Amino acid sequence: MIPPAFEYTCPTSVDEAVRALADAGDEAKVLAGGQSLLPLLRLRLAFPELVVDVGRIPELRGVREDGDTLVIGAMTTHHDVVHDPLVRRHAGLLAEATATVADPAVRHRGTLGGSLAHADPAGDLPAVVLALDAELVVAGPRGRRTVAAREFFVDYLQSALTPDELLVEVRIPKTDGWSFHYEKFHPVAQAWAIVGVAALVRRDDGHIAEARIGLTNMGATPLRATAAEAALDHYVEIGFAGFANIVDAVG
Repeated sequence: MIPPAFEYTCPTSVDEAVRALADAGDEAKVLAGGQSLLPLLRLRLAFPELVVDVGRIPELRGVREDGDTLVIGAMTTHHDVVHDPLVRRHAGLLAEATATVADPAVRHRGTLGGSLAHADPAGDLPAVVLALDAELVVAGPRGRRTVAAREFFVDYLQSALTPDELLVEVRIPKTDGWSFHYEKFHPVAQAWAIVGVAALVRRDDGHIAEARIGLTNMGATPLRATAAEAALDHYVEIGFAGFANIVDAVG
């Protein structure tokens, strides 16, 4: 199908992009990698008066360290996330899950920020950043603010971004030494996940000290399986120290 007519602008800085969004009000859409927006336009499920292409803003790309935190630009492609040595070393769950996104063509064009801002609960990465306790930095006319991942996804295809704000970077606490895995069930390789699970475990002296579990496509937003996390902590407490105390009392 042919998308509806719209105006187009391609800013070269975050400030310029924010001004364009503010001037357009609710009638603008941000174009990142285009893997989510373009299908919506072609199916005429979105009718923006203005498309703001942020693909030529260099500060939105790349990965860097900030102490115990990994900072990833919103326009960093899935391909670059998968192959970045800092991500693989300090946020292995993100690299592993991103490698399962769609197919190589999509991973070369799609971006981390675009996937998160789209806020599709069937997408792989929202549940992953939720499990990683990430923070998302957004820029708007009033400056920048930081939103915790648990507060960023508010409803189906709705995020905490206001129409005049732009997601600029994702801040992920390093998880060196954690065990992790992302598993999803989908009918074919390129299909959306029927369900997915992002799991992280930190061990201490051979025991589970902390567990985090993010769920893909289990509700209108990505979810943290807090009850399962608490059950694991309870199991560890009862299963090791508590069990030893019971044996001592009985014996």
